[in-house]
Amino acid sequence: MIKRYALPVLAIAGFGLGLFMVQATTQPAKKAEPVAEPSRAPFAAYVSGAGLIEAASENVKVGSPSGGLVTHVFVKVGDRVRKGQPLWQLDDGPKRAEIARHQAAVEAAAASLEKLRAGTRAEDVAKQEYLIEENKAQLEDARAQLQLREAAYREDSRAISVDEVNQARHAVKLREAAVAYQTAELERLRKGAWQPDLRVQEASVEQARTQVAQAKEELERLTVRSPLDGEVMQVKIHAGEYAPAGQTEDALMLLGNNEQFHVRVDVDEQDAWRVERGQAAVAFPRGRADLKVPLEFVRVEPYVLPKRSLTGGATERVDTRVLQVLYSFRPPASIRLYAGQQMDVYIQAKPLPEPGGAK
Repeated sequence: MIKRYALPVLAIAGFGLGLFMVQATTQPAKKAEPVAEPSRAPFAAYVSGAGLIEAASENVKVGSPSGGLVTHVFVKVGDRVRKGQPLWQLDDGPKRAEIARHQAAVEAAAASLEKLRAGTRAEDVAKQEYLIEENKAQLEDARAQLQLREAAYREDSRAISVDEVNQARHAVKLREAAVAYQTAELERLRKGAWQPDLRVQEASVEQARTQVAQAKEELERLTVRSPLDGEVMQVKIHAGEYAPAGQTEDALMLLGNNEQFHVRVDVDEQDAWRVERGQAAVAFPRGRADLKVPLEFVRVEPYVLPKRSLTGGATERVDTRVLQVLYSFRPPASIRLYAGQQMDVYIQAKPLPEPGGAK
């Protein structure tokens, strides 16, 4: 009898024990506490958007005007810089050698010009006069030889040939031409430099000086300077590295004026029509719902563009287009904000029309 009822009793007891254990160990799930209270719009009707803090001057990506080896970096992250202050230096050895070469060319051209302006030396005139006297003596000798040969030919045509007489005549003409040339050369020396020659040499001097000025300008460009007053936010170049010319995707150095910030707000295109210029707006830094930052309207950028991911990558996009609105604000004293930081932005807007109402 006992054996007959033992198994059902044990089964019922086990089932009851299981129900008890399930009830005892099952507790209602606790609500997860938010890491930070979400921000709330202070307006009855509003348009919200994600904002990205940037410098009031916008984030300036400083590039290198020419490629070259970096020899020195003058600033570090966090430094305040003034407009025109050196940021980094490229190797300038070859350019300095080029300037020295051009300066030597200037000196040579200037010396030639001074020589032309000074005119002919008296020694050169005297030397030319001696050459004329020498050529005149040779001319007299050639004429005498011609007279002797012509006289001999007239007396006896067999004593001397016609060719010898003709050679003597050619010698006289050659000497006459030499005297004429040397006389003209003497006249040129006495008159001094020709004005067109002076102008040509003056142009040569000016050209050489222009080459020096150009080389000095290129030398100055090898010192990369700050385009604005601001703060160094990133430095991606170091001494010993090669700086490529032009703008790179990853800026060699990032500057900005952080005394006043801008926040660039992405408003989804379906809400773009609700944004009006000059409307009140507030922003909350991510994680600080208690810190309301009033914003001042700057401008609307009137081009709806593909939304970019706020990671900063220029190629990261989603399938939404946004209208970008810029507001300015002064950093609050109670918290340190940084360029590139995200904010929740609320822009006051007119209430949406009732469904089926006037549009």
